[in-house]
Amino acid sequence: MTQGTAGTRSSVFLRQVGGGLGEGVLGAVVAVGVAAVGLGAFSTVHWAAFDSSNVTRALTTVGQVGALAVLVGAVVLMRVGRWAWGAKVLAWGGISGFVTVTLGMPLAATKLYLLGISVDQEFRTEYLTRFTDSAALHDMTYIDLPPYYPAGWFWLGGRVAKLLGLAGWEAFKPWAIVSLAVASVLAYVLWSKLIRADWAVAVGAATTVVMVAFASPEAYSAVLVIAFAPVMVLAWGALYRPAAGVGGTAGGWAAVLGTGLFIGVCAMFYTLFFGIAVFAVVLMAVAAWGALLWQRRSERLHGHREHAGAQGALELLWPILVRLIVIGAIAGVLTLITWGPYLLKRLGAQTSKSGTALHYLPETGARLSFPMFDLSHPLLAALCLVGTVWLVLRAASSRRAQALSIAVVAIYLWTLASMALTAGGSTLLSFRLEPILQVLLAAAGVFGFAEGARAIYQAMGEPGRFRAVAAAVAVLGAVAFAQGIPSILNAEITTAYTDTDGNGDRADQRAPSAVSYYREIDTALLAQTGRPRDRSVVLTADTSFLAYYPYYGFQAQTPHYANPLADFAGRAAEIKRWSALHTPAELRDALHRSPWRAPDAFLFRRSGDGYTLRLSEDVYPNDPNVRRYTVTFPKTLFDDQYFRTTDIGPFTLVVAKP
Repeated sequence: MTQGTAGTRSSVFLRQVGGGLGEGVLGAVVAVGVAAVGLGAFSTVHWAAFDSSNVTRALTTVGQVGALAVLVGAVVLMRVGRWAWGAKVLAWGGISGFVTVTLGMPLAATKLYLLGISVDQEFRTEYLTRFTDSAALHDMTYIDLPPYYPAGWFWLGGRVAKLLGLAGWEAFKPWAIVSLAVASVLAYVLWSKLIRADWAVAVGAATTVVMVAFASPEAYSAVLVIAFAPVMVLAWGALYRPAAGVGGTAGGWAAVLGTGLFIGVCAMFYTLFFGIAVFAVVLMAVAAWGALLWQRRSERLHGHREHAGAQGALELLWPILVRLIVIGAIAGVLTLITWGPYLLKRLGAQTSKSGTALHYLPETGARLSFPMFDLSHPLLAALCLVGTVWLVLRAASSRRAQALSIAVVAIYLWTLASMALTAGGSTLLSFRLEPILQVLLAAAGVFGFAEGARAIYQAMGEPGRFRAVAAAVAVLGAVAFAQGIPSILNAEITTAYTDTDGNGDRADQRAPSAVSYYREIDTALLAQTGRPRDRSVVLTADTSFLAYYPYYGFQAQTPHYANPLADFAGRAAEIKRWSALHTPAELRDALHRSPWRAPDAFLFRRSGDGYTLRLSEDVYPNDPNVRRYTVTFPKTLFDDQYFRTTDIGPFTLVVAKP
């Protein structure tokens, strides 16, 4: 490479990175503004609950149509080549507005996000509450342990909540919606740097619609789902450089940087997606090497030796390997930000041998997913089928098709490996990759529809109204699918109304659950311990209490969300041993001898002559993978001046005196 070429590539690299970052920042600002204004407007009206009225459903459809109309306006401006920046702003506003109205309007009458505080959303809220209380990287439940689950999304949300003066649980919904709006806009910005502007709007909108429908309940992973497809196209551009000498490019190094950053963010946000991203990129590297070898062989067979060159197989591999190493180095630096404390703590420490997050195999994880044949969502199936056909037809000629095809193959290979690993007592949680597969195929479907419509248009002699017909079909299909999203998320939305929030209220105006006593319990704990919340350890089976208030717990909700350094099984055995003791003196002695920080307080449910805890244990490979069991402490164990007992509603709070 000459000095002039190097200088040109450096300037192009800086221009590409600077331009992309600039648009990304501006787009994110617009997305935050749109989401904030939208959520603020929704909160000013006292709406009927989603599960008892169709008002919010109707207004959601109105808002969706409005957002899609804005996107159509952006495409029109791009097609006529006028007001380029105005078109970009419209695209940012339309995409973020769609996310905001589709999620924010159905949830307008509740303070909780999709799934409320139930099941997995409980530990996610607990994590956000932890980082609202402190910016330090702490485990969500266990005191004095670094986090095992990636903290990125939760740390950012916690800091935003702290800045806004909100409790963690109360910030969860707005943070989830705003972060999804921002991620969707950033994904569109990336698409706009990879393909023509009007197509970028179409594919950005389509993938956003699919992401909201199928990935939004798990917001911290959905922000990665929406970016997966364009990043795969970016990664393929970084690794497969058959025309590396072409001028006017950065030689793929901007793509290397972007790919490394995305994989690093995956490691900071969601470990499984980090794994599949690494696997897909490595698979791309192998495919790129194979493609270059095939290209060289083909050129030699056809006598084009001046193009084939004299490079050997290893010489062709080396540039790919260098780029792969750089991607890994960039990702590794980001990975250590959240994983470093855990890895350091783990050195020499004993970790749990069972009850890991990989011990879960629902029915959806025991089969291959084929969205293109899923008739429960016919419009999505049609789009994915078009995408599948396009991937096969264009695999040899389109770099976009090649990138998306390799990513799809990676997901299916991962799924097969996950099912094979069940024989060894574990899985790779492949069922959680289904939203990525749906988004990949939806993106391919947009390209297939656009190219297919163009081919039909040309074959029919370019009739005057054909483009309008194709556009109308696309827009009407988008509206038809989008208005059904509240139905797809019906159970998740309903739970947000039936769960009791941190204020002790149910959004559907029905009688609250025992959670309504949490505020009184918190007041008693603060008064009786005399310590801040984050310096107290509470043993309770009502772990949603820890989601609303930042106390540490002695035991996690389930073994699958427990830090491996915490020894979930050992703690469970210790709790059971405590319950079998006979005198308060024996219990005091056992607490003092505990190998872990003993509970400062116990939060029980009352039952007859005892206090109960409803605990859990790992029973994989059964489905469900968790078995609940009850541990009962005799009331007489706490009949001692060392313990202070307070009955609050159905709970009994026992505080150990220091």
